[in-house]
Amino acid sequence: MQLKELLDKYRLGIRKFQNIVLREADLIDINLSGVDFQGADLRQSRLGKSVFCQANFKKVNLSESILWGTDLRDADLSEAILRDADLSGAKLVDANLTNAYLSKASLCGANLTDALLLGAILYEVDLRPTSERRTNLGQANLSQADLSYANLSSALLYQTNLSGARLCRAKLTPEPYKSPFPTDLTEANLEEADLSYADLSNAILVNSNLRNADLTGTILTNADLRGTIMPDGSIYSK
Repeated sequence: MQLKELLDKYRLGIRKFQNIVLREADLIDINLSGVDFQGADLRQSRLGKSVFCQANFKKVNLSESILWGTDLRDADLSEAILRDADLSGAKLVDANLTNAYLSKASLCGANLTDALLLGAILYEVDLRPTSERRTNLGQANLSQADLSYANLSSALLYQTNLSGARLCRAKLTPEPYKSPFPTDLTEANLEEADLSYADLSNAILVNSNLRNADLTGTILTNADLRGTIMPDGSIYSK
């Protein structure tokens, strides 16, 4: 299907475009809310600044696509492939990213408040702030997600569920001269998480849950651990 044909059909009220092939498509700054792209091949496409609220991207291949500033609120991206995708500044509030593959993707400054990332692969993902905003993962569900080697510098992770997540060698400390904000894990659930060799220097972990977490080689220099439940179940009180 050609892009013009798709847009013409959408204007006529058609929403189902499952399994279509639109590699390197140019869909910048348009509104396709509610579109159904399940199983589609959209590799290396440009979807920046477009609106895809409540769209169905389940099992869609968006590898190396550009989605900066894209509105994906309430969208279904479960099992989607977003390897090396640029989601900088994207709006992913309440989005479903269950089992999505986001290895080496850029989510700098993205808003993932209340997003569902259960079992998602975020290996080496970039979650640093942009010059305009911090990456927001507040109250998101990242249970069992793989965030190994991820850069979470200065991210907001307030009440985020990271139970059983892999954060091996992840960076959760602010970058010098780039961001004045500490990584905020206040009241986050890190029960049974793998934080081995992760850098949490200067991170805020107030009232977080680290019960049974793996802190082998974890750097906690100047981290705020007030009220934190430690791996052995004790509460940090210094």
